[in-house]
Amino acid sequence: MNTSSSNLHQINHGQESLAPYAAHEDLSSGRLYPEEIAEYRSMYQRDRERIIHSAAFRRLEYKTQVFVNHEGDLFRTRLTHSIEVAQIARAIARALKLNEDLCEAISLAHDLGHTPFGHAGQDALNDCMREHGGFEHNLQSLRIVDKLELKYPNFSGLNLTFETREGILKHCSRKNADKLGQLGERFINRTQPSLEAQLANIADQIAYNNHDLDDGLRAGLIHVQQLTEVELFSSNFARVSSAYPQLSERRKIYESIRSIINELVNDLISQSADSLKNMSLTTIHDVRNETNSIIRFSDTMHSKNSELKSFLNKNLYQHYKVHRMSQKAKKIILDLYKSFYNDIKLMPSEYQESATNSQILKGDKGRARIVADYIAGMTDRYAIAEHERIFNAKII
Repeated sequence: MNTSSSNLHQINHGQESLAPYAAHEDLSSGRLYPEEIAEYRSMYQRDRERIIHSAAFRRLEYKTQVFVNHEGDLFRTRLTHSIEVAQIARAIARALKLNEDLCEAISLAHDLGHTPFGHAGQDALNDCMREHGGFEHNLQSLRIVDKLELKYPNFSGLNLTFETREGILKHCSRKNADKLGQLGERFINRTQPSLEAQLANIADQIAYNNHDLDDGLRAGLIHVQQLTEVELFSSNFARVSSAYPQLSERRKIYESIRSIINELVNDLISQSADSLKNMSLTTIHDVRNETNSIIRFSDTMHSKNSELKSFLNKNLYQHYKVHRMSQKAKKIILDLYKSFYNDIKLMPSEYQESATNSQILKGDKGRARIVADYIAGMTDRYAIAEHERIFNAKII
């Protein structure tokens, strides 16, 4: 690659402020397909921008986690969630002198592989795929950025850096890890990814716990009175109510959630900074040789956050209205999968061709994977519309 010294100065701008154990571009494991270095953009900036311009990223606007997309305009979508994760991750990365661009790229890509209808959709598709390797949204996110996005002339996928791909893959079974080469080694050796990947993972937890809390209260499925049992919420809500007694309850809730996020972020920064100070880490390779996560909450905050998560699991995710919605979603996914698998001509032509080729090459497993690709790529409303088109005899 021919890159002038002035160009290198542009590319490496800001790298000197990173901690030695952060992700530095000169230590990157690179891309699957070598590319010329961009003149004015870093490698991780290019990753971020490729993700933002991908079709899979745009579809996140109409995919949801708890509430089906058509239920209301104010509930978070996978897109707004990803933006919130990126914002939290960048703030923490700056405080810890980690690579902000890499944190943002991972955060924006981490949910690309999610099915319509959130976790209910994923569970249903995994059940359908059980005899064909199963379905897991982290692996699907990786499949999207490595193979399914078709925009560039010289390669399939987005050809992201190893570090971004490493961060996308938060979980992986040993069986799947064996097939992933370098990317799967940490799951086999039980070591850690970059600090940026660790950080994006926890920023995801902070974001979804708190926006599900906000959406659940807004929807009336959980109530402030119930949350008096949850220390993280009750202590902040009491403080806000005392400081602003004239505020409406909605504004008190908003300020309380903002305060909770701030408390979690501050604790994470403080605890992680202390851990890093007491360790002898000189490069990202030292980080990857660790067996335990370095970016973490204090024990006290971990306990408080777990209490909030348990509350949401019991009172929101298992609420009978959410359960009804989940059962409907699962039926839609199951019906679509059976229909497409049994008759690939029901799918658009490009998926018919892929399914036929995959069946020739890999038998039924290949056919099933293409059907899963099609369904996983659907938005909530598109999946509902496809179900109507196939099963409603009145629609011709």
